[in-house]
Amino acid sequence: MKAEAVGEDIIKQISNACFSAFVLCVVIFTVIAVTYQPPDPWLQSAPALTRLLSGPRNATFKDDSSLLRTGEDFVLSPASATAPGPVITEASIPVSTPLNSTLCAQELTSVNCSDPRVLFAIQRFNLKVFKNIIFLDYSTPLNGSKPNQCDVAWKFRNRKDRSWRKFRDFRRFRIGLSDDCAFKVLGASGWHSGLNARRPRPRRPSTPRVAAVPYTDSEINDTIPTISSDAAFSKGKYLYYSRGGDYCKGMNQYMWSFLCALGEAHYLNRTLVMDLSICLASQYNPSGKDEEGKDFRFYFDFEHLKEQASIVEEREFLRDRRRWERSRKTKIPLRKVPSYKTTPMQLSKDTTTILWRLFDSPEPDNYWYRVCEGRAANYIHRPWHALWKSKRLMNIVSEISGRMDWDFDTLHVVRGEKAANKQLWPHLDADTSPDALVAKLQGVVQPWRNLYVATNEPFYNYFDKLRSHYNLHLLDDYKELWGNTSDWYNQTMALNDGRPVNFDGYMRVEVDTEVFIRGKTRVETFYNLTSDCKDGINTC
Repeated sequence: MKAEAVGEDIIKQISNACFSAFVLCVVIFTVIAVTYQPPDPWLQSAPALTRLLSGPRNATFKDDSSLLRTGEDFVLSPASATAPGPVITEASIPVSTPLNSTLCAQELTSVNCSDPRVLFAIQRFNLKVFKNIIFLDYSTPLNGSKPNQCDVAWKFRNRKDRSWRKFRDFRRFRIGLSDDCAFKVLGASGWHSGLNARRPRPRRPSTPRVAAVPYTDSEINDTIPTISSDAAFSKGKYLYYSRGGDYCKGMNQYMWSFLCALGEAHYLNRTLVMDLSICLASQYNPSGKDEEGKDFRFYFDFEHLKEQASIVEEREFLRDRRRWERSRKTKIPLRKVPSYKTTPMQLSKDTTTILWRLFDSPEPDNYWYRVCEGRAANYIHRPWHALWKSKRLMNIVSEISGRMDWDFDTLHVVRGEKAANKQLWPHLDADTSPDALVAKLQGVVQPWRNLYVATNEPFYNYFDKLRSHYNLHLLDDYKELWGNTSDWYNQTMALNDGRPVNFDGYMRVEVDTEVFIRGKTRVETFYNLTSDCKDGINTC
């Protein structure tokens, strides 16, 4: 009997142990399921951006001289696959018939630029010379300044562009005859040289007190959308984020938080109420102070955002809300959500017209991106594809690239505070010195190539030693592109109620990033020039 009792006791202990192990496994699995955060699908193609944006330190994001990339830099499909409309290729150009024998026997002194065979010759020439360009559409050639010259404009994209946005160029071509009496291009002038083919600018009014109409880009439509009627307003569902601790933080944190809000709005099938006012963080301001009142459209493509997401501008929304409530003497249903700890999943069945998230807690609990942490990361995916850089800034990028005939190499040199911090970056200062740069670029970049340097180094002459080996280009070489006579200046001033806009540090980084990406050979600071780690010692 004692033996049987001992056996039963052993079986019970084994059963209890197995059950305890099972319960422990369930608990571990539950904890993992709750805390696991899968990678954002838009970031899987860009692990570098994931490391850049998802590594908060001291409850904020480290934002410095790093290249600033947005959605169009990480679209998975190439531009040619997503491009609307036809692309001009060699096969799409008709075979040109030669001139008649009488004209062929004479020296070609003048050219009928409207002859389609002239355009065919120009198209073939461009395809042969500009291999990095996707040509989309040509206008009819016009007469140049001489009888044998023709000016022509076209729309294009660079092959390294991931977006479908179009840009314009217009050049002057010298036309001659080939051995078989067909038109051929003898030579072409530089970027934007075909002035007769440029779209006419609006004339300045005769009265000096009236401001001139700015020269606009027909490809840009960043007007603020309006809600069509009170009925449409009341039937909508809105997600409204109050201003939180992200305001006046760096651009990386702003993007990470804004896309969290946009992702939650998409998950809840609501329209995001969007504040177009951005605070310029102090590190991008020469004064070293935060600057409020910057327009979202200075930095990002608002037209593309409108097409990709359901948004309404905050002032327009509040104006429509007040008008609706005054006309009906009643309040629109509104629910205040006081904490980020109320998850999007808990709000998914809420039918209130306005969900108003409040961010009144101390930092870091008042950051927008906290909404997308924890379990919410399983449900909320940041729509990176909706956030592109401003078309106006991209026009500057195309201008700079075009002036180098789309044939250049690029160098990214990070200095500034990192080079001065010998504790975290002990070798960076020496590895990016002028002599070190010359030595390390030998054999990597061919002599006398166009070399564009994207950098946060404030001293313009710092790279002068490279001028003995390369055709050097810096962003400050192109100041007239944002000067007070430029298209960018006039267009941004129109957005800013007639007040001039400074070309600030955000904009410099965006332009530097896009020109850098377009280089044929690209040399990075933390991958090529120095063995120091990008985020400091022992972080590689």
